[in-house]
Amino acid sequence: MKKILIIGGVAGGASAAARARRLSEDAQIIMFERGEYVSFANCGLPYHISGEISQRSALVLQTPESFKARFNVDVRVMNEVVAINRQDKSVTVKNQLDGCEYCESYDFLLLSPGASPIVPPIPGIDNPLTHSLRNIPDMDRILQTIQMNNVEHATVVGGGFIGLEMMESLHHLGIKTTLLELGEQVMTPIDREMAGFAHVEIRQKGIDLRLETALSAVEYVPQVHMASDAAGEDTAHQHIKGHLNLSLSNGDSLDTDLLIMAIGVRPETQLARDAGLEIGQLGGIYTNEMMQTSDPAIFAVGDAVEEQDFVTGSQTLVPLAGPANRQGRMAANNMFGRQESYQGTQGTAICKIFDLAVASTGKNEKQLKKEGIEYQKAYVHTASHASYYPGAEVVSFKLLFDPSSGKILGAQAVGKDGIDKRIDVMAVAQRAGMTIEQLQHLELSYAPPFGSAKDVINQAAFVACNIMKGDAMPIHFDEIDNRSDEQLLLDVRNPSELQNGGFIDGALNIPVDELRDRMDELPKDKEIVIYCQVGLRGNVAYRQLVNRGYKARNLIGGYRTYKFAKA
Repeated sequence: MKKILIIGGVAGGASAAARARRLSEDAQIIMFERGEYVSFANCGLPYHISGEISQRSALVLQTPESFKARFNVDVRVMNEVVAINRQDKSVTVKNQLDGCEYCESYDFLLLSPGASPIVPPIPGIDNPLTHSLRNIPDMDRILQTIQMNNVEHATVVGGGFIGLEMMESLHHLGIKTTLLELGEQVMTPIDREMAGFAHVEIRQKGIDLRLETALSAVEYVPQVHMASDAAGEDTAHQHIKGHLNLSLSNGDSLDTDLLIMAIGVRPETQLARDAGLEIGQLGGIYTNEMMQTSDPAIFAVGDAVEEQDFVTGSQTLVPLAGPANRQGRMAANNMFGRQESYQGTQGTAICKIFDLAVASTGKNEKQLKKEGIEYQKAYVHTASHASYYPGAEVVSFKLLFDPSSGKILGAQAVGKDGIDKRIDVMAVAQRAGMTIEQLQHLELSYAPPFGSAKDVINQAAFVACNIMKGDAMPIHFDEIDNRSDEQLLLDVRNPSELQNGGFIDGALNIPVDELRDRMDELPKDKEIVIYCQVGLRGNVAYRQLVNRGYKARNLIGGYRTYKFAKA
């Protein structure tokens, strides 16, 4: 009879426990969780704070009692594993309630400790109004502060998934919110020009977004005097627990009633380090393709581990629920001799930012540059379904590919409708090893309420293949402002579009439908740099010009990409 111990009762740990039981009724399975809850929906925590998930109980997917009843797993909450004794294959456990310690032996051990929020050593950061969000008790403390402190203004530090979700949750509660982000953009899985759409949405909703701004110091100011209605004093804006004065890196200061730290997470590896297990170069627990650590009897999964990047094959850290759950299932399989290999992580992710969805899969441009991988890119901005059917929204889509082989390197999409299905299709296509040439032939469901005869993905593949085959000579948004004297900028939109939607300085305007008759106005001794709104008319103009002997390039993604790259 196998004895399996699992450290960590969320995502990967819970998946491994359930899978192990399905594989064997005889195994003894014990799951340790140092907190109060197992198998809770940590991705749903911000939505309970906002009230969109009204029932707190909905976040608790399993309890120790339900796990025992359904899977016959011995779940021990408030029990922390404090040491791994590899030589005798046992762990030392501390009962958090009474402080006593005891040992449990194992045949196999699974580590699923997750990742902890990064809280930098900022002066004054340790105060009653500063919180991070990782689990249900954290959520309860944030709600308590909101309710008790009459929070009128909140500040969120960090523009990643948790920071953006908390920003929206606080706004949903009617709390004025400032978002501080040290980098030049929110949502680092996507590239800067795609993040521009999120920046516009955030600001339009009234959020005080401050990019390239860090938190330098925090001063906690307690409430010294409590106003009283009986004394005729104004009680509307007092805060029982006080407020904070924030000092920012640009010299500004900010008064706030609640501070949420959401700058990222780091793998929890101390237990593994103390046990002498190998730690990877990125700081996560090393695992092989079977999710075994440097000790074959010990497996590790989830946010604490380094895993193989699907695109590059190099090690990476990807703290996402999907990979953690799949790894937990696979580790359990391998404990029972299945010999399965983890196939790598793409990092497929999506985030709701008010009315927008922002999603990506694979590598982004920043990562490709850093790793020295040759790439080319294509942009399209087209309707989520047939534009003549009511409710169509613009899907802004970026495709990254190898210009030699056509291999799909990554994809990003932003918009109000149809974003998830486009990135999900791209994630499948990438994992299946499809090329951009093959993407052209995808046969996706079409009816006017749901899609288009030429889907967003088909259109992106058409653009990419045009570039790869030499049918289009691209120029990109980040090259436009660095034009030489040997280039002439041509705007082929209609004059009304320039008046209403903006334009790039220095451009000659000839609408595409007039271009054939006015082509002699263009010099043949200069390269004509063409742009339109999204790149489609620009391509029509480009083909006209090159077929007449002109040297030309088309702005891929058009003025829309150029404009939002600066947002």
